[in-house]
Amino acid sequence: MQQRHKDRKQYFDEQVYTTEKHVIPFVNEFMPITKDMAILEIGCGEGGNMKPFLDMGCQVVGIDLNEGQIENAKVYFADHPNVDNLKLILRDIYKMKPNELGEFDLIIMRDVIEHIPNQEKFMGYVKQFLKPTGKFFLGFPPWYMPFGGHQQIMNHKYFSKLPYYHLLPMPLYKGVLNMVEKSEKIRNELVEIKETGISIERFRRIIKTENYKVDKEVMYLFNPNYEIKFGLNPKEQIGIVKAIPFFRNFLTTCCYYLISK
Repeated sequence: MQQRHKDRKQYFDEQVYTTEKHVIPFVNEFMPITKDMAILEIGCGEGGNMKPFLDMGCQVVGIDLNEGQIENAKVYFADHPNVDNLKLILRDIYKMKPNELGEFDLIIMRDVIEHIPNQEKFMGYVKQFLKPTGKFFLGFPPWYMPFGGHQQIMNHKYFSKLPYYHLLPMPLYKGVLNMVEKSEKIRNELVEIKETGISIERFRRIIKTENYKVDKEVMYLFNPNYEIKFGLNPKEQIGIVKAIPFFRNFLTTCCYYLISK
């Protein structure tokens, strides 16, 4: 497993960097972020994506099912000058209603939607937490991209760096995982990701069906997060590739979307 997936503070700091440098400017083009805004992150983990908004003085809510990561977040934000503006919730989003959670100017999800079962149901459900003028930012890796299976979380020295084999038929894929990955927890997580991975085309169909409007869509050849991870500057996908349905999924490492009701 790569060091960044073991060192949760490093992962937190990487999220802070990418959100501050790339996500907020992406959103600002359509909705300038101000300190009087309410921000919700679904699948917040330790909360690195929330910190730049908290730094600006926003009211910030993070919700996640992972108790360990929520506890880490409490530690990381304990001394933050705006900690009183932060609320961390350990709960299933499906068990929350707007009168409990609130309505938000901006909802953010980075590298989360591809982990959620039944994305059609989810995208319809979460709409109720948006204010009428609210925006919803999502960033995710298309399933068919080289590491869309999240194999980088594996412990195996080589298979954690091997691209595309997550596209094997499920029985073969499980067979490979059983041979090379000792951790049952990681094997199960990788199988779940294979079951929930999402393509560009499927995401587009879902947001159309759920009556979202696309404010901005960018496909990246080099994910903006690769800047802090690998020293690679973000690069948008070239026009001829992003114009070819399905094929573009194999060469696009990340998609950014800003959508609204």
